[in-house]
Amino acid sequence: MVNVEPPNPGLIVMFGSGETAPSSQKVYDWLFNKLPKPVQVAILETPAGFQLNSALVAEKISEFLSHHLQNYHPEISIIPARKKDTLFSPDDEEIASKMLTTNVMLMGPGSPTYAYRNLKNTLAWNTLVAKHRQGSALVLASAAVITAGKYLLPIYEIYKAGDDLHWREGLDLFGPYGLSLVFVSHLNNREGGDEFDTSYCYMGLERFNTLYAMLPPDVNVVGIDEHTALIINLDEETCSVIGNGTVALIRQGQETRYKDREIFNISELGDYNKIDPGEGIPPDVWETVLEALEKEREAANLSPTEQVLALVQDRERARTSGDWNSADLLRQQIQEMGWQVNDTEDGPEIKPFDK
Repeated sequence: MVNVEPPNPGLIVMFGSGETAPSSQKVYDWLFNKLPKPVQVAILETPAGFQLNSALVAEKISEFLSHHLQNYHPEISIIPARKKDTLFSPDDEEIASKMLTTNVMLMGPGSPTYAYRNLKNTLAWNTLVAKHRQGSALVLASAAVITAGKYLLPIYEIYKAGDDLHWREGLDLFGPYGLSLVFVSHLNNREGGDEFDTSYCYMGLERFNTLYAMLPPDVNVVGIDEHTALIINLDEETCSVIGNGTVALIRQGQETRYKDREIFNISELGDYNKIDPGEGIPPDVWETVLEALEKEREAANLSPTEQVLALVQDRERARTSGDWNSADLLRQQIQEMGWQVNDTEDGPEIKPFDK
């Protein structure tokens, strides 16, 4: 077993909508600025896996990040975990393993019920949760936000197919932390205009009030307006809002609104408690993610720091100008920092210093 002290859980960013809208750029910029470099993003296709163009949906997110966040040079992988019992199964080891070397995991639009059916208890979902608990950021948008709750709102089934009002079981991302939450994205949707209320994720206020009365009394509802993000920091136990709209917390029938740049304590969501990071995760998955994390750390230790690289450049300039004394002093400084320089026809090579 790998003996690694796991880091604190990663940040969680939840978009009400607009994960590729111009308004989202400031959210990604805020997040990417806090992450170790390079920023490595895994985009899961699962919520939209029932669509024939699910790869295109993921690719559009990838293009947005590559173009609008190009100063971070994000390295992006698309994870085609589309449907169980197919060649693109979320239980496929090769597909799920693509998440092991990333520090941001992103899921977006699609169907909440489809996402639940094809992620619950799968290798991809367990890997995602394990990665998050070991420090990787998690970005959810639209349908993925809804799926993360203890119960999920079956939007398509009610709004499109006419099912009776009901809730279904969700992936319960926050349940292990003692939080009983339901998430509603597209809270302030206005597609219906003045003629038809499509707020509360197309349910409308009247139908949502009926739905809310159907929830157990210990469940709190978090609604997120479009083009707005709720950021949850489990380590610092804070929540914050970035965006054009607001985040609504409905607790015991009372609604509280938080607007852009407001911060509130995670206790407002419920009785939060910290957990053993590996709780509820299959041991083999936890061990695999730990091993990948350890390899990343070893690789980082084998990479020279920016300070070392700067000294190498200074030494090369000293050699070019014939200042051999300075070049020797710089070589010594580089060795003291654990690296040695070999001069070749193609330029200096750097490798760990063998004492």
